[in-house]
Amino acid sequence: MKLQVQLSGPRCRRFCFLAALVVAGCDAVGPNYQRPDVAVPAAFKSATAPETAASQLQSNWWTLFGDSDLNTLEDQAIKANYSIQAAMASVQQARAAASGVKSAFSPNLSFAPSAIRSRTSANGSATTAATPSRNLTNTAYNLPFDLTYEVDIWGQVRRAVEAANAQVQFSLDQYEVVLQTLEADLAQDYFNLRYYDTQYATLSASVDTYRKQLELTQTEFRAGLLSAADVAAAEALLDATITQQVEASRLRQEEENAIAVLINRPPSEFSLPAKKLNLEPPVIPAGLPADLLRRRPDVAAAEQNLAYASAQIGVAVSQFYPQVTLTGTAGFESLKTSNLLDWQSHIWSLGPSVNFPLFNGGRLQAQVDQQKALYHQYLAEYQGQVLTAYQDVENSLTDLHTRADEAKAQTAAVKASTDYVRLTELQFRQGLVAYLDVLDADRTLLTNELLSEQILGERLVSTVLLIKALGGGWDPSKLPDIPSP
Repeated sequence: MKLQVQLSGPRCRRFCFLAALVVAGCDAVGPNYQRPDVAVPAAFKSATAPETAASQLQSNWWTLFGDSDLNTLEDQAIKANYSIQAAMASVQQARAAASGVKSAFSPNLSFAPSAIRSRTSANGSATTAATPSRNLTNTAYNLPFDLTYEVDIWGQVRRAVEAANAQVQFSLDQYEVVLQTLEADLAQDYFNLRYYDTQYATLSASVDTYRKQLELTQTEFRAGLLSAADVAAAEALLDATITQQVEASRLRQEEENAIAVLINRPPSEFSLPAKKLNLEPPVIPAGLPADLLRRRPDVAAAEQNLAYASAQIGVAVSQFYPQVTLTGTAGFESLKTSNLLDWQSHIWSLGPSVNFPLFNGGRLQAQVDQQKALYHQYLAEYQGQVLTAYQDVENSLTDLHTRADEAKAQTAAVKASTDYVRLTELQFRQGLVAYLDVLDADRTLLTNELLSEQILGERLVSTVLLIKALGGGWDPSKLPDIPSP
């Protein structure tokens, strides 16, 4: 029910007091929101050891990697990125909308003075004809003051405020989602770039080695010690390695351009000096599955959509109840300005009306059904988001554990390949193997070195994804510092 009051003076104060008493005793119609129950696993199946409650990650989680360049880039991105600025504007918009909805609780005072000059017909009415001395042309002065106050009896405004507050919280949670995505994307791009730096350095060293080998092979060919096939094989190995080197440079440039955009810099004006990967991924405890939902802003945002839809059901249900309107005005009215403000010129009016919705062709019920369907849509999305959160953690844990095992095996493979090269070269000098065997050993070592570097890069990226899956250090009790527009 909506009650509109336009009053001034003692009657206004008495009515507002009585209306407040009425509202205090009325519950808002529609369902009260309750968080839905979701299935929570007892433990993550991909965990290698029983987990306990994990300590809260800090919001600047990237400092765990101990890379000063990454720390600087993350700070720059948070301050300058356009996606963050757009998310902040979305929060400001939701806050402004909520303030507009809350204004329905406050009285509105308006002042609309007017001066209307008019002429009546001498032959137009019996009153005019009976009083021929009356002025046919007059000016009416009016100084009305209107006070409007809505009394929310059935809770329509309260439910609308609940919905608006849920949208504000949704925008705050979405801001955190955008922020975490930015931080994680930047860290992934950075570690990929450093992987390509490492790969390029390894390939450059191999190119230098293979070029010297080719020159030696050509010399020995001219001396009749090696065949043309040996020279061709050396050339093929050198050219293939140069191709890999060029490709690593291209991919590195793409990662650098991506980082430039994330920190709001034109790619043509941004560059990072090359630096090889020399980091070890930090150990990140996954914690208990029951704690995960409190640490994920995307899950929190999905729940706020659910709270919004629940409140909107109450707004729709309130339309079935009678709407009582009480309108009034008070002020001064006169045909002369000289006595316009005299007490004898004061006017007032007051009149209540009640609107009972009797028949509307099913429109109101359709609105309720629409909001209920929206609630069930958001409920399904919330439940799906919960499952996605658990999936993200499981995938990240699996990747980390698997790639840690791969790293151990690949380290052994690099060591074996190094021994293979040394022994093959020794056997070649003794005339026990062909030169092609030496080239094959070199190719095997390079392949294993590149794969080892790739696994390290993937482990670092998987660590970033696990941190993001765990909520990226988000603390729902701390609101982001977003200024007013």
